[in-house]
Amino acid sequence: MAKSNYFAPTGGHPGQDQLLTDRAMFTEAYAVIPKGTMRDIVTSYLPFWDQTRLWVLSRPLSGFAESFSQYIMEVQPGGGSNHPETDPSAQAVLFVVEGSVTLTLSGQMHVLETGGYAYIPPESEWTLRNSSDTVTRFHWVRKAYEAVPGLPSPEAIITNENDITPNEMPDTDGRWSTTRFADPLDLRHDMHVNIVNFEPGGVIPFAETHVMEHGLYVLEGKAVYRLNQDWVEVEAGDYMWLRAFCPQACYVGGPGRFRYLLYKDVNRHMPLKLSNR
Repeated sequence: MAKSNYFAPTGGHPGQDQLLTDRAMFTEAYAVIPKGTMRDIVTSYLPFWDQTRLWVLSRPLSGFAESFSQYIMEVQPGGGSNHPETDPSAQAVLFVVEGSVTLTLSGQMHVLETGGYAYIPPESEWTLRNSSDTVTRFHWVRKAYEAVPGLPSPEAIITNENDITPNEMPDTDGRWSTTRFADPLDLRHDMHVNIVNFEPGGVIPFAETHVMEHGLYVLEGKAVYRLNQDWVEVEAGDYMWLRAFCPQACYVGGPGRFRYLLYKDVNRHMPLKLSNR
């Protein structure tokens, strides 16, 4: 696979002469947060993080995401946190789209370069610092771990996208593939964060309609994505949230690859009481 070129927001603020019309959409079935909305004015800050700001893409909210939150973190040189997570039930996936970070997990130090991936189990002791001299940006996906009696929680995973061979979808001649960071047959995992890859001309050839909730951040390229009954143009830097059972499909017209970071909840019974969520 060709070398990746991930999109990362840089903030800033639009001029007073710019039209406010954009592609942002918020519906009962899906939401589209285009890259143009990720400005300085919509950043957030977290306790125990220094020289760091973030864009919140998803959060548990009635009528919106139910199972997870997703941030784009922006950490200045020397910034980071010695107490990044305040919820011991939270598991995490980190994916670096620009720069590098030093992750210390259970006393062991790991440097995550661009393309670096880390799965951090719940109740882990970890810290994170930007030890470089440039700004670092990474995705942080959080989900409360749903423990199952008799199944231990997964161990940590530290890797880089460039070290993984994507799995090609059958009968697509390589035009559609998935870079998987966790074994899909490992039922200890209750969420997956993968990268979905399309070459020009690749399609999802039917309207997928299934129980998984999705968060999709476009890393590279552009496409037309089917969300419920609508065809929506999306490009690198855009974010999509899809409710469970929201029909979805896509068509990649080119000229280059279309790739997105994909969250989905997996491998658990459906809760029979809404209060369990």
